[in-house]
Amino acid sequence: MGGGKGLRIGVVAPSNRVDPALPGQIVSLLETLPAAGRPELWFHPQCFESHGHFAGDDATRSRAFCAVANDPAFDALWFGRGGYGSFRLIETVLPELGPVARRKTYLGYSDAGALLAALYRAGIGRVAHGPMPADLARPGGAAAVRRGLAFLAGDRTSLEPGLTPGQRAAAFNITILAHLIGTPALPDLTGHVLLLEDVSEPLYRIDRALGQITSCPALRQVAGIRLGRCSAIPPNDPAFGEDEEAIVRGWCGRAGIPYLGRADIGHDADNKVVPFGSVSGRP
Repeated sequence: MGGGKGLRIGVVAPSNRVDPALPGQIVSLLETLPAAGRPELWFHPQCFESHGHFAGDDATRSRAFCAVANDPAFDALWFGRGGYGSFRLIETVLPELGPVARRKTYLGYSDAGALLAALYRAGIGRVAHGPMPADLARPGGAAAVRRGLAFLAGDRTSLEPGLTPGQRAAAFNITILAHLIGTPALPDLTGHVLLLEDVSEPLYRIDRALGQITSCPALRQVAGIRLGRCSAIPPNDPAFGEDEEAIVRGWCGRAGIPYLGRADIGHDADNKVVPFGSVSGRP
């Protein structure tokens, strides 16, 4: 696996299948980057398997994740895409991760948030919410992929601009975070600024999930909540009567959690990177 002397990134798909055309498209994008320091990407063959809804069965996806995470040839593990499936792997994957896995960077968002949460709780690696290779298919997605690559290479200009040096933060899809409550994968987010986003969820579901999140005693210990973009919201019949920001403000007010305004994250090409934990001073 891997090879060369530059940054080496292994791509796996713990959730849904990656389009087999994507690696060639990524290679074309990489060729537009300066040759000096150009990263190397390797897509695990598991990314292209199909098992019902998933990119291979649970055992296949778990083995692929552990193979890349534990391989010293790779500096980072990049989630290929979202969808659904990473939560199913947590109890199998975490006990298999060794010292090499603890030194890696893990980047993804959406459904990847379940595994990212578990990794962060276990103190494994450097975990971040940010673009994935499959974002290349989005309008303007090349910029998102370049931003993800830049972060993995150590470029802090790809970070969400509202992050405060020294202030711990974490970012999640709203629905994924709500589903982590009550499970061993939920990390301790005490004192963190919590950035939230979602896609394709009706406002009543966003309201329900925010009620659950802000009612959780452990999550009431966050330093505040910032709201990213909630996109592709289906129409509500009848009209819900509040937009997503009013919903978040309302639940924060009930729970005594500071609402800290908007965040530049979401299921789109403008999605910025949010490392879990503290970030150092900006460039």
